[in-house]
Amino acid sequence: MRWWIPLTVICLVSPVALSAPSDEEVQAALETGLVTQFGGQLSQAKDKASSKATVMVMQAMDLLGVPYKRGGSSESSGFDCSGFVRHLYEKSVGQLLPRRAEEQARSTEVIEREELKPGDLVFFNTMRRAFSHVGMYVGDGKFIHAPRAGKSVKIEDMRSAYWQKRFNGARRLPLDSEPTKP
Repeated sequence: MRWWIPLTVICLVSPVALSAPSDEEVQAALETGLVTQFGGQLSQAKDKASSKATVMVMQAMDLLGVPYKRGGSSESSGFDCSGFVRHLYEKSVGQLLPRRAEEQARSTEVIEREELKPGDLVFFNTMRRAFSHVGMYVGDGKFIHAPRAGKSVKIEDMRSAYWQKRFNGARRLPLDSEPTKP
């Protein structure tokens, strides 16, 4: 097993990158305290989200530091925001989302901000048009995303003035449904 320690985030990562940990492995890691993160976000994921969402949050954390690449959709070459989200959903739960952020917003269920749970999508207006940026909610008012050129996948607080001003809405894709691939 390998340990990744960026700042205050500590994630236990499976040595086989292509296979997700089992529900039992996730539960054991959460209960033994081996998997922790600032603000108790993974604990929230355990309490508020399905095990599929918990796995997705853990896999998202494993991608912290992957560079931004416009049009990117892979761990090896980098991600843009919608490519990052699409990759997570496909890898974690086998659901294929549309490629563009605004298409992802249209194809998912609208939820209120107060209903956000780890694994939900959050959308922002960062390019003078609605739903031009997307990230995945991880709990405790924070989301993970691929921000922009020159940056890498990171966690940010939705309550900061910048993100509050640009928030467009939240969406949910039912994670208990069967995998969908067009």
